[in-house]
Amino acid sequence: MRYRIALIPGDGIGPELSDATLTVLDAVQRQYAIDLEVVKVDGGDDCLRTRGAALPEDTIEAIKTSDACLKGPVGETAADVIVRLRIMFDLYANIRPIKAYPNTPFMRPDIDLVIVRENTEGVYRGLELDLDAETAVCLRVISRRASQRIARQAFELARRRGKMKEVTAVHKANVMKKTCGIFVRTCREVSREYPDVAFRDLYVDNAAMQLIKRPHEFDVLVTTNMFGDILSDEAAILVGGLGMAPGANIGDDFALFEPVHGSAPKYAGMNIANPTSMILASSFMLRWLGENRTDTECLQGADDIENALTAVFTKGVRTRDLGGTATTSEFAAAVARTITG
Repeated sequence: MRYRIALIPGDGIGPELSDATLTVLDAVQRQYAIDLEVVKVDGGDDCLRTRGAALPEDTIEAIKTSDACLKGPVGETAADVIVRLRIMFDLYANIRPIKAYPNTPFMRPDIDLVIVRENTEGVYRGLELDLDAETAVCLRVISRRASQRIARQAFELARRRGKMKEVTAVHKANVMKKTCGIFVRTCREVSREYPDVAFRDLYVDNAAMQLIKRPHEFDVLVTTNMFGDILSDEAAILVGGLGMAPGANIGDDFALFEPVHGSAPKYAGMNIANPTSMILASSFMLRWLGENRTDTECLQGADDIENALTAVFTKGVRTRDLGGTATTSEFAAAVARTITG
């Protein structure tokens, strides 16, 4: 099938990661009946400097007419790009898999968890105001509707994964009794709809500690916007760092896929960044397209990318951040060769 993909290459190392990911996607297209029309669009710091807007209207229109969006990391304008897109397209579910791969730094080889983060509410809505010259206030908005739909995303994912079939709700309702209270009560209510999936809840400080002590005991964690952002970065360190962590922003009708890390401008143009997170994001994109369009070719392509990454790591091919010597482009080429055989 043919799909139109809007690609925001981003800032810093973003264009290099995007090129590496396209190398892998080209290999997949040679193996399967998948035709990706990739349309590069502007967005981010460089776009703001050259065009006066971090997210121009023509970029928004191109995304609206695409089947999915793939985004590289952007810099200081992240809130004006990704946060705006999340709210604009109601991409309420931020899903971040954390998985250990062979021959990479990790605490345990059996780490395989997913953090499901509510993506449209909380303090990241940016509802801030000055009370006076020395005092500012930030509003934290949590609704039952948003909590309910993100909880259902988590339970459905736990059911599909078939691993432990467990959802852990992370909150701080002992302090934020109103906002986190709504969130955890709603998660408990939704848990009754899934008797085949175990449920527990943890305070966020305890969850942060347990992720370090026993990450292998987690399956799916569901939490609010800022807590999920912080915990997913913490968890990524357990499997080699942010270069290993993809992310998806999913709504009912559209989705955007990205690496979770920043643009690392000091490494731009050096061809040394780890492209795994963005390559995995592209696999995530193919899987979403396959599931939503009933396209087995996309599903097989997604599996091939993950299997190829496992094979490449098993052979000891690693970028510098993981203790290896492969460049960004060399690593992508190795993954592509593995896919095409």
